[in-house]
Amino acid sequence: MATNTRHVVIVGGGYAGVRLARELDADADVTLIDLKEVFFHRVASLRASVDTGWTHSPFIPYDSLLGNGRVVRNKAVRIEPEHRRVVLATGQTVSYNVLVIATGADYQEPARFTGSTVAEAAASFRGHQRRVAGARSMLVIGGGPSGVELSAELRLANPRATVTLAHSGQRLLSHNGTGRMGRRACAWLERHHVRVLLDTFVSSAGGAGMRLQDQAGNSLDADVVFWTTGTTPNTLWLRLAGLGAWLDERGRVTVDEYLRVRGQRDIFAIGDVNDVSEAKLSPSAVAQGEATAHNIRVLLDHGRHGIMPRPYKPAPVRAFSVPLGPDGGTTLLPALGRDVLVLGNKATSVLKSKHLAIPATQKLLGRASG
Repeated sequence: MATNTRHVVIVGGGYAGVRLARELDADADVTLIDLKEVFFHRVASLRASVDTGWTHSPFIPYDSLLGNGRVVRNKAVRIEPEHRRVVLATGQTVSYNVLVIATGADYQEPARFTGSTVAEAAASFRGHQRRVAGARSMLVIGGGPSGVELSAELRLANPRATVTLAHSGQRLLSHNGTGRMGRRACAWLERHHVRVLLDTFVSSAGGAGMRLQDQAGNSLDADVVFWTTGTTPNTLWLRLAGLGAWLDERGRVTVDEYLRVRGQRDIFAIGDVNDVSEAKLSPSAVAQGEATAHNIRVLLDHGRHGIMPRPYKPAPVRAFSVPLGPDGGTTLLPALGRDVLVLGNKATSVLKSKHLAIPATQKLLGRASG
C-alpha cells in the first residue's frame, strides 16, 4: 500500500483529539501527540477519587485508537507555522500538512491526571481516597456540575463526615443548568445531609494555617477541601512559544467559523482549548472533532469533487447529566417545542450515573466495552 503523504498532526489526546484522529485515520497519515500513556476519561475521575473500586476506571489505553496512524508520547513545546512543523520537548520535530490544537483545559484536583503514567495518576486517586475515608469534615468550593457531583460522591463515600458545599451563586448549577436542575441537586444534597451554602464567597484568611472563611469572616475550615471553581485552557505553551497573539484574554485560542485558528489556513483548534461560545462539555468536544474532520478532508482534497467546508454551529443547549452517586442525578435534554426537559434520578442513573459513560468512551477509543 502506498504511503499516505497527507500528514495531520493533532496535539492533545482528549475527547476532541481522539474523535478527530479516528475520523481521519483512513484519509490521512495521523499523528496524535500526548504526554499521557493512556486516554483519561475525566467523567469518571470524581468517583475514582473516592471509591477504591473505580481507581483505574478513567484510564483507557490508546492502543486501539488508530489502525494506520500513531500515538506519540511526548509534549509539544513549539509550533513553527512557517516550516509547518511541531517541535517536541525531546527536540524532535513532526511535520504537518494540517495541524490541530486539542490540548483541552486543566482541571482542579481531583479531576486531574497527575503525572504522565497510570501509576502516578492512580497513586494520586488512592491518596484522595485515604484522605476522604479518614476525614471528619469536608468542604467543596464551587457549585457547578463538578462541585455538585463531587459533594454527592463524598457524602456516599464517608457517611460519618460533615460535608459542606459552598457556592458563590444564588443557586447550584447557575452557569450550566436550569433553575430546576439546581433545585433538584440542592434537594438531593440536603436530603443526604450535605450543608449547602449559597451566595457564599470563600477566601483565605491568611496566616500559617491558610484558614478559609466566607465573606462575613465565618470560618469554613475542614479536614479535606476541594476547589471546583473552573478550568484553565492548556495554552501556556503557546504563549511561551511566542504565539500569544492567537489567544484571547481568557487564554483560549481564537478560531473562525470553521474552527481554524484566526489567520491560519491549515491550523485548527478544537474542544476546551478554543473560544467557541458553547458549554465546554465532552459532547461538545466530540462534535467539534467530527465537524473538523470534514473541513480537514476538504482542505486536503483542495476542494475537489465540489465538496465545501462547513461552518461549525455551536449548540445553544447541549444534553448533559450531573450524577449524584450511582443511583441519582439530574439531566438536561433539549426538546422540540419547548426549551428543555429536566430528568431526575432514575433516568440519570441509566443515562450516566451508574456507568459514567465508560462503555461509550471505550467505543470512542475503538475498544470493545466490557
